Amino acid sequence: MAQIQNQGFDSSMPQEKWMGDVVLYQFHGFWFSPLLLQGTQELLNQFKPLSGDVILASFPKTGTTWLKSLLYSIINRSSIDQLAGNHPHELVPQLELQVYGPRAVSAPPHLPSPCSTSPSNRIFGTHLPYQIFGKNAISSDCRIVYVARNPKDTLVSYWHMVNTMEMAKRDPWSLEEAVDKFCEGFFPYGPYYEHVLGYQKESIGRPKKFFFVTYEELMSETKTQVKKLAEFLGCPFDNEEQVEEVVRSCSIETLRNHEVNKSSDMSKFIPMPLNSFFRKGQVGDHKNYLTKDMIERIDRITSDKFHGLIFKHEAD
Repeated sequence: MAQIQNQGFDSSMPQEKWMGDVVLYQFHGFWFSPLLLQGTQELLNQFKPLSGDVILASFPKTGTTWLKSLLYSIINRSSIDQLAGNHPHELVPQLELQVYGPRAVSAPPHLPSPCSTSPSNRIFGTHLPYQIFGKNAISSDCRIVYVARNPKDTLVSYWHMVNTMEMAKRDPWSLEEAVDKFCEGFFPYGPYYEHVLGYQKESIGRPKKFFFVTYEELMSETKTQVKKLAEFLGCPFDNEEQVEEVVRSCSIETLRNHEVNKSSDMSKFIPMPLNSFFRKGQVGDHKNYLTKDMIERIDRITSDKFHGLIFKHEAD
Protein backbone atom coordinates (compact mmCIF):
# COMPACT_ATOMS: atom_id res chain seq x y z
CA MET A 1 0.00 0.00 0.00
CA ALA A 2 1.51 3.27 -1.12
CA GLN A 3 1.62 6.95 -0.36
CA ILE A 4 2.85 9.70 -2.67
CA GLN A 5 5.17 11.82 -0.61
CA ASN A 6 5.23 15.06 -2.59
CA GLN A 7 2.84 17.24 -4.49
CA GLY A 8 4.90 17.43 -7.69
CA PHE A 9 4.37 15.17 -10.69
CA ASP A 10 7.36 12.87 -11.16
CA SER A 11 8.06 12.74 -14.89
CA SER A 12 10.72 10.07 -14.31
CA MET A 13 8.03 7.48 -13.64
CA PRO A 14 7.79 4.64 -16.19
CA GLN A 15 5.51 5.71 -19.00
CA GLU A 16 3.60 4.06 -21.81
CA LYS A 17 1.64 5.44 -24.73
CA TRP A 18 -1.97 4.37 -24.30
CA MET A 19 -4.16 5.69 -27.13
CA GLY A 20 -3.74 8.64 -29.46
CA ASP A 21 -1.40 11.10 -27.76
CA VAL A 22 -2.34 10.01 -24.24
CA VAL A 23 0.58 8.81 -22.13
CA LEU A 24 0.11 6.83 -18.91
CA TYR A 25 2.53 6.83 -15.99
CA GLN A 26 3.15 3.85 -13.74
CA PHE A 27 2.80 4.28 -10.00
CA HIS A 28 3.31 1.25 -7.76
CA GLY A 29 2.46 -1.15 -10.56
CA PHE A 30 -0.65 0.65 -11.85
CA TRP A 31 -1.16 3.13 -14.71
CA PHE A 32 -2.47 6.70 -14.48
CA SER A 33 -2.85 9.75 -16.66
CA PRO A 34 -1.26 12.91 -15.20
CA LEU A 35 -4.75 14.17 -14.27
CA LEU A 36 -5.61 10.98 -12.39
CA LEU A 37 -2.22 10.88 -10.73
CA GLN A 38 -2.62 14.42 -9.39
CA GLY A 39 -6.03 13.65 -7.90
CA THR A 40 -4.70 10.39 -6.49
CA GLN A 41 -1.82 12.21 -4.88
CA GLU A 42 -4.10 14.70 -3.15
CA LEU A 43 -6.46 11.94 -2.03
CA LEU A 44 -3.73 9.81 -0.50
CA ASN A 45 -2.26 12.76 1.38
CA GLN A 46 -5.52 14.33 2.58
CA PHE A 47 -8.44 11.90 2.65
CA LYS A 48 -9.24 10.49 6.07
CA PRO A 49 -12.40 8.36 5.89
CA LEU A 50 -14.87 8.50 8.74
CA SER A 51 -16.14 5.37 10.43
CA GLY A 52 -19.58 5.78 8.84
CA ASP A 53 -18.32 6.32 5.29
CA VAL A 54 -19.21 3.96 2.47
CA ILE A 55 -16.77 3.77 -0.44
CA LEU A 56 -17.57 2.10 -3.74
CA ALA A 57 -14.38 0.83 -5.36
CA SER A 58 -14.29 -0.48 -8.91
CA PHE A 59 -12.32 -0.76 -12.09
CA PRO A 60 -13.84 1.60 -14.69
CA LYS A 61 -16.86 0.32 -16.67
CA THR A 62 -17.75 -2.52 -14.32
CA GLY A 63 -21.14 -1.24 -13.14
CA THR A 64 -19.99 1.78 -11.13
CA THR A 65 -22.85 4.09 -12.12
CA TRP A 66 -25.50 1.48 -11.30
CA LEU A 67 -23.88 0.64 -7.96
CA LYS A 68 -23.69 4.31 -7.03
CA SER A 69 -27.44 4.54 -7.57
CA LEU A 70 -28.10 1.42 -5.52
CA LEU A 71 -25.87 2.45 -2.63
CA TYR A 72 -27.34 5.93 -2.52
CA SER A 73 -30.88 4.54 -2.50
CA ILE A 74 -30.18 1.90 0.14
CA ILE A 75 -28.62 4.42 2.51
CA ASN A 76 -30.88 7.40 1.72
CA ARG A 77 -34.27 5.75 1.28
CA SER A 78 -36.21 8.87 2.16
CA SER A 79 -34.33 10.76 -0.59
CA ILE A 80 -34.56 8.14 -3.30
CA ASP A 81 -36.34 10.64 -5.56
CA GLN A 82 -33.04 12.52 -5.85
CA LEU A 83 -32.08 10.03 -8.55
CA ALA A 84 -34.65 11.56 -10.89
CA GLY A 85 -32.93 14.94 -10.96
CA ASN A 86 -29.28 14.20 -10.20
CA HIS A 87 -26.76 12.11 -12.09
CA PRO A 88 -25.46 9.22 -9.93
CA HIS A 89 -21.93 10.61 -10.18
CA GLU A 90 -23.15 13.86 -8.62
CA LEU A 91 -24.79 12.02 -5.71
CA VAL A 92 -21.76 9.78 -5.16
CA PRO A 93 -18.65 11.74 -6.22
CA GLN A 94 -15.45 10.09 -7.37
CA LEU A 95 -12.73 10.88 -4.84
CA GLU A 96 -9.76 11.29 -7.18
CA LEU A 97 -11.70 13.17 -9.86
CA GLN A 98 -14.51 15.16 -8.25
CA VAL A 99 -13.36 15.67 -4.67
CA TYR A 100 -9.62 15.97 -5.22
CA GLY A 101 -7.52 16.99 -8.20
CA PRO A 102 -7.68 19.88 -10.69
CA ARG A 103 -11.30 19.16 -11.71
CA ALA A 104 -12.70 18.83 -8.20
CA VAL A 105 -16.30 20.06 -8.10
CA SER A 106 -17.72 18.48 -4.93
CA ALA A 107 -17.77 19.69 -1.34
CA PRO A 108 -14.66 18.91 0.75
CA PRO A 109 -14.91 15.42 2.24
CA HIS A 110 -15.18 16.65 5.84
CA LEU A 111 -18.68 17.84 4.95
CA PRO A 112 -21.72 15.62 4.39
CA SER A 113 -23.06 15.15 0.91
CA PRO A 114 -25.65 17.84 0.13
CA CYS A 115 -28.25 15.14 -0.48
CA SER A 116 -27.31 12.85 2.41
CA THR A 117 -29.66 12.49 5.35
CA SER A 118 -26.79 12.20 7.84
CA PRO A 119 -23.12 13.26 8.02
CA SER A 120 -22.35 9.65 8.97
CA ASN A 121 -23.70 8.41 5.67
CA ARG A 122 -21.18 9.85 3.25
CA ILE A 123 -20.76 7.82 0.08
CA PHE A 124 -17.81 8.14 -2.27
CA GLY A 125 -16.50 6.29 -5.28
CA THR A 126 -12.96 5.49 -6.36
CA HIS A 127 -11.26 3.55 -9.13
CA LEU A 128 -8.04 3.27 -7.15
CA PRO A 129 -6.69 -0.26 -6.62
CA TYR A 130 -6.47 -1.55 -3.07
CA GLN A 131 -2.70 -1.82 -3.43
CA ILE A 132 -2.61 2.01 -3.51
CA PHE A 133 -5.75 3.04 -1.62
CA GLY A 134 -5.60 0.39 1.10
CA LYS A 135 -3.76 2.39 3.75
CA ASN A 136 -6.45 5.07 3.62
CA ALA A 137 -9.23 2.49 3.49
CA ILE A 138 -8.19 0.65 6.65
CA SER A 139 -7.51 3.82 8.66
CA SER A 140 -11.12 3.84 9.92
CA ASP A 141 -14.15 1.59 10.23
CA CYS A 142 -15.53 2.72 6.87
CA ARG A 143 -17.05 0.04 4.65
CA ILE A 144 -15.84 -0.77 1.15
CA VAL A 145 -18.05 -2.20 -1.61
CA TYR A 146 -16.24 -3.54 -4.67
CA VAL A 147 -17.93 -4.46 -7.94
CA ALA A 148 -16.16 -6.56 -10.57
CA ARG A 149 -17.28 -7.41 -14.08
CA ASN A 150 -16.34 -9.97 -16.68
CA PRO A 151 -13.15 -8.66 -18.32
CA LYS A 152 -14.47 -8.97 -21.89
CA ASP A 153 -17.59 -6.90 -21.18
CA THR A 154 -15.46 -4.45 -19.19
CA LEU A 155 -13.10 -4.01 -22.12
CA VAL A 156 -15.86 -3.51 -24.70
CA SER A 157 -17.69 -1.03 -22.50
CA TYR A 158 -14.47 0.90 -21.90
CA TRP A 159 -13.72 0.94 -25.62
CA HIS A 160 -17.16 2.39 -26.34
CA MET A 161 -16.73 5.00 -23.59
CA VAL A 162 -13.35 6.20 -24.86
CA ASN A 163 -14.78 6.68 -28.34
CA THR A 164 -17.39 9.10 -26.94
CA MET A 165 -14.63 11.38 -25.65
CA GLU A 166 -13.43 14.47 -27.45
CA MET A 167 -9.92 13.05 -27.83
CA ALA A 168 -11.24 10.13 -29.91
CA LYS A 169 -13.42 12.11 -32.32
CA ARG A 170 -10.58 12.84 -34.74
CA ASP A 171 -8.82 9.52 -34.27
CA PRO A 172 -11.17 6.76 -33.00
CA TRP A 173 -9.63 4.05 -30.84
CA SER A 174 -9.56 0.73 -32.68
CA LEU A 175 -10.87 -2.36 -30.94
CA GLU A 176 -7.71 -4.24 -31.87
CA GLU A 177 -5.54 -1.70 -30.06
CA ALA A 178 -7.89 -1.66 -27.06
CA VAL A 179 -7.62 -5.45 -26.73
CA ASP A 180 -3.83 -5.30 -26.94
CA LYS A 181 -3.55 -2.62 -24.29
CA PHE A 182 -6.03 -4.36 -21.99
CA CYS A 183 -4.25 -7.70 -22.22
CA GLU A 184 -0.90 -6.04 -21.62
CA GLY A 185 -2.28 -4.20 -18.58
CA PHE A 186 -1.80 -0.71 -20.05
CA PHE A 187 -5.13 0.81 -19.05
CA PRO A 188 -5.94 3.71 -16.71
CA TYR A 189 -6.04 2.15 -13.23
CA GLY A 190 -4.85 -1.12 -14.75
CA PRO A 191 -3.80 -3.87 -14.86
CA TYR A 192 -7.41 -5.00 -14.55
CA TYR A 193 -6.67 -8.42 -13.06
CA GLU A 194 -4.47 -7.18 -10.24
CA HIS A 195 -7.06 -4.49 -9.50
CA VAL A 196 -9.81 -7.08 -9.02
CA LEU A 197 -7.65 -9.50 -7.06
CA GLY A 198 -6.52 -6.83 -4.59
CA TYR A 199 -10.05 -6.21 -3.33
CA GLN A 200 -11.17 -9.82 -3.71
CA LYS A 201 -8.41 -10.95 -1.35
CA GLU A 202 -9.41 -8.36 1.24
CA SER A 203 -13.09 -9.35 1.03
CA ILE A 204 -12.12 -12.91 1.99
CA GLY A 205 -9.94 -11.83 4.89
CA ARG A 206 -12.17 -8.99 6.14
CA PRO A 207 -15.77 -9.75 5.14
CA LYS A 208 -17.22 -7.25 7.63
CA LYS A 209 -15.30 -4.40 5.99
CA PHE A 210 -15.18 -5.43 2.31
CA PHE A 211 -18.19 -6.52 0.24
CA PHE A 212 -17.23 -8.08 -3.10
CA VAL A 213 -19.90 -8.57 -5.75
CA THR A 214 -19.88 -9.11 -9.50
CA TYR A 215 -21.95 -7.23 -12.02
CA GLU A 216 -23.26 -10.57 -13.26
CA GLU A 217 -24.53 -11.49 -9.79
CA LEU A 218 -26.27 -8.15 -9.50
CA MET A 219 -27.95 -8.62 -12.87
CA SER A 220 -29.11 -12.19 -12.25
CA GLU A 221 -30.20 -11.83 -8.62
CA THR A 222 -30.71 -8.13 -8.05
CA LYS A 223 -33.07 -8.32 -5.07
CA THR A 224 -30.92 -10.85 -3.24
CA GLN A 225 -27.76 -8.82 -3.69
CA VAL A 226 -29.49 -5.56 -2.73
CA LYS A 227 -30.64 -7.15 0.53
CA LYS A 228 -27.10 -8.43 1.17
CA LEU A 229 -25.72 -4.95 0.54
CA ALA A 230 -28.18 -3.41 2.99
CA GLU A 231 -27.23 -5.97 5.66
CA PHE A 232 -23.54 -5.31 5.06
CA LEU A 233 -24.07 -1.55 5.36
CA GLY A 234 -25.94 -1.93 8.63
CA CYS A 235 -29.29 -0.72 7.33
CA PRO A 236 -31.38 -3.82 6.54
CA PHE A 237 -34.79 -3.49 4.94
CA ASP A 238 -37.96 -3.76 7.01
CA ASN A 239 -40.00 -5.39 4.27
CA GLU A 240 -39.98 -6.59 0.66
CA GLU A 241 -41.73 -3.44 -0.54
CA GLN A 242 -38.70 -1.36 0.40
CA VAL A 243 -36.43 -3.73 -1.51
CA GLU A 244 -38.64 -3.62 -4.57
CA GLU A 245 -38.75 0.19 -4.50
CA VAL A 246 -34.95 0.42 -4.52
CA VAL A 247 -34.62 -2.17 -7.28
CA ARG A 248 -37.28 -0.47 -9.39
CA SER A 249 -35.92 3.05 -8.87
CA CYS A 250 -32.39 1.90 -9.71
CA SER A 251 -33.09 -0.32 -12.68
CA ILE A 252 -30.86 0.56 -15.59
CA GLU A 253 -33.89 1.25 -17.76
CA THR A 254 -35.40 3.64 -15.19
CA LEU A 255 -32.11 5.46 -14.67
CA ARG A 256 -31.46 5.73 -18.40
CA ASN A 257 -34.82 7.46 -18.94
CA HIS A 258 -34.28 10.28 -16.44
CA GLU A 259 -33.73 13.53 -18.33
CA VAL A 260 -30.48 14.25 -16.49
CA ASN A 261 -29.07 10.92 -17.65
CA LYS A 262 -30.24 11.44 -21.24
CA SER A 263 -28.43 14.76 -21.46
CA SER A 264 -25.72 15.22 -24.09
CA ASP A 265 -24.08 17.88 -21.91
CA MET A 266 -20.50 17.18 -21.00
CA SER A 267 -19.81 16.08 -17.43
CA LYS A 268 -17.80 18.47 -15.28
CA PHE A 269 -15.13 15.99 -14.26
CA ILE A 270 -14.42 13.96 -17.40
CA PRO A 271 -14.75 15.01 -21.08
CA MET A 272 -17.67 12.79 -22.04
CA PRO A 273 -21.45 13.35 -22.26
CA LEU A 274 -23.65 12.45 -19.31
CA ASN A 275 -25.70 10.04 -21.42
CA SER A 276 -22.60 7.97 -22.23
CA PHE A 277 -22.65 6.51 -18.70
CA PHE A 278 -25.77 4.55 -19.66
CA ARG A 279 -25.25 2.27 -22.65
CA LYS A 280 -26.59 -1.29 -22.83
CA GLY A 281 -25.62 -2.72 -19.46
CA GLN A 282 -25.93 -6.23 -20.88
CA VAL A 283 -24.09 -9.33 -19.75
CA GLY A 284 -22.21 -10.93 -22.64
CA ASP A 285 -22.34 -7.92 -24.99
CA HIS A 286 -18.69 -8.55 -25.87
CA LYS A 287 -19.83 -11.36 -28.19
CA ASN A 288 -21.19 -8.70 -30.55
CA TYR A 289 -17.75 -7.10 -30.95
CA LEU A 290 -14.84 -9.37 -30.08
CA THR A 291 -13.52 -11.94 -32.55
CA LYS A 292 -13.01 -15.57 -31.58
CA ASP A 293 -9.26 -15.00 -31.31
CA MET A 294 -9.74 -11.96 -29.07
CA ILE A 295 -12.08 -13.91 -26.78
CA GLU A 296 -9.70 -16.85 -26.55
CA ARG A 297 -6.77 -14.56 -25.78
CA ILE A 298 -8.61 -12.83 -22.93
CA ASP A 299 -9.98 -16.12 -21.61
CA ARG A 300 -6.48 -17.58 -21.37
CA ILE A 301 -5.28 -14.63 -19.32
CA THR A 302 -8.42 -14.73 -17.16
CA SER A 303 -7.96 -18.43 -16.44
CA ASP A 304 -4.31 -17.90 -15.56
CA LYS A 305 -5.02 -14.92 -13.28
CA PHE A 306 -8.30 -15.89 -11.61
CA HIS A 307 -8.14 -19.70 -11.70
CA GLY A 308 -11.93 -19.83 -12.00
CA LEU A 309 -12.41 -18.20 -8.59
CA ILE A 310 -14.36 -15.10 -9.57
CA PHE A 311 -16.54 -15.43 -12.68
CA LYS A 312 -17.64 -19.02 -12.09
CA HIS A 313 -20.93 -18.68 -13.93
CA GLU A 314 -19.64 -16.80 -16.97
CA ALA A 315 -17.68 -19.15 -19.21
CA ASP A 316 -18.31 -17.53 -22.61
